[in-house]
Amino acid sequence: MSTDKKTIIKKFAKKKWDTGSAEVQIAIFTDRIENLKEHLKTHAKDNHSRRWILLLVAKRRKMLNYLKKKDIESYQNVLKELELRK
Repeated sequence: MSTDKKTIIKKFAKKKWDTGSAEVQIAIFTDRIENLKEHLKTHAKDNHSRRWILLLVAKRRKMLNYLKKKDIESYQNVLKELELRK
């Protein structure tokens, strides 16, 4: 994925300066997770990065649960846009 953070924010933001909404944070977490997964393909023994993936996945899971409770339509749109679930 490895997209620029500004383009991710533009794509998922609700307002012009929106960087803290759940949708934006989930998208940023997903991008970071994908980058770390690519890194681990070449550096398989990098346990520090492996730990960061686990932490980011947990944070993303919490944000997704929050968004699901708060706004189910937005939750479904985020899942579809990021292709998290089939």
